[in-house]
Amino acid sequence: MGTLIRGGTIVTASDIQRADVLIEGEQVVAIAADIPVQGHQVVEAKGRYVFPGGVDPHTHLDMPFGGTVTADDFRTGTMAAAFGGTTTVIDFVLHAKGDTLKNSLHVWHAKAEGKAAIDYAFHVMIGDLRDEVMAEIPRLVEEEGVTSFKLFMAYKNNLQVDDETLFRALRMAGQAGALVQVHAENGDVIDVLVKEALANGQTEPKYHALTRPPEAEGEATVRAIHLAEMAKAPLYVVHVTCAQAADAISDARKRGLAVYGETCPQYLVCDNSDYERPDFAGAKYVMSPPLREKSNQEVLWNKLKNAELQGFGSDQCSFNLKGQKELGRDDFSRIPNGAPTIEDRMGILYHYGVQEGRIGLNRFVALTATNNAKLFGLFPRKGTIAIGSDADIVIWDPTVERTLSAATHHMNVDNNIFEGMTVRGKAEKVFVRGKMVIDGEKFVGTAGYGHFVPCAKFSQVDL
Repeated sequence: MGTLIRGGTIVTASDIQRADVLIEGEQVVAIAADIPVQGHQVVEAKGRYVFPGGVDPHTHLDMPFGGTVTADDFRTGTMAAAFGGTTTVIDFVLHAKGDTLKNSLHVWHAKAEGKAAIDYAFHVMIGDLRDEVMAEIPRLVEEEGVTSFKLFMAYKNNLQVDDETLFRALRMAGQAGALVQVHAENGDVIDVLVKEALANGQTEPKYHALTRPPEAEGEATVRAIHLAEMAKAPLYVVHVTCAQAADAISDARKRGLAVYGETCPQYLVCDNSDYERPDFAGAKYVMSPPLREKSNQEVLWNKLKNAELQGFGSDQCSFNLKGQKELGRDDFSRIPNGAPTIEDRMGILYHYGVQEGRIGLNRFVALTATNNAKLFGLFPRKGTIAIGSDADIVIWDPTVERTLSAATHHMNVDNNIFEGMTVRGKAEKVFVRGKMVIDGEKFVGTAGYGHFVPCAKFSQVDL
């Protein structure tokens, strides 16, 4: 016998229907208007939406950064993700300079195995591109189920690569059937501005944003697009924050290029005034790229609505204010970059997007699940509700009103950048491959239940 989710409104990226869903084992086996109970365990979903489990394409769990390590590992981070309605994360493997890509990947497998409560896949962040590392790219695609690679145009003298390296990686990845992601900021310019600010005694969190202007992001995005065009390769621009970068992506797509853009919840509802919060509280909002002027928010919302931005990730990268963010109390450049967002990604988009009339339900599902699964080779196993797909399902109560807070969230961190925001809508029950992992306010899953899911090669898709 299976599990019968009865009476809910199923929402996918393309359809909305009142129907029952039957789960047997780990998969969806039937979708119909009225499936007989026949001894199945019944889960009532009347008055609820039935969404595909969220696919978060951008997380950093158990990751070293700036002399510390993110506060959430694969146990706490994936449990928190599940509470928010996410059932699959794609985490970034940090490749150390001098190491092999395969060894770095194995390190991340060890971090996740036995801890992840939901399913996971990996991108690999390339720290250097020696010839032997370049040769590994097609091998990881063919043998390891890793089909996306990230390079940084920022963080000079650490992660930043030059244009030659980025171009070579784009060309190799394109030939191998992989998708290159870029962190698009002009790291050389930022390095000059940071040094000048510190020399002038400008050490507060607000100078993090002032030394990383939107023009630095816009210029790097345009440059990355041109390099990808010359390499005849697809490109995915992560965490887009501003009009300059978003417009560049839209313009490239109008020219028929396989360029995709992602934004994150923090850039839709937070802005650069948050850096002015007293008592060093502005440090909670230090992330890269930084929060922008509020005027950029409506640009991003319109791009999401009109399918000019395709991905929606959390960029989960949690650090405690006490003991971690405080490392930069006297020097903003030493504040660990990142924020805890994995749990609230879907809730923010639902309330400020669907409830406030900016996007529809189908677009919500496309952005939180389907597009991300398609772009990174997980569809149709993940990202939709269909016969034969994994039974990753969220029963969503659209009526619940709640206040986001560090006091009530499930992330292992002492702050929440959405603190005090009141949102409507909540994941009520969450299933991962047919197993219920969230039941109301209770985690009923198991650390270690999550499986690694290999990604298929990149295939250009219409999103």
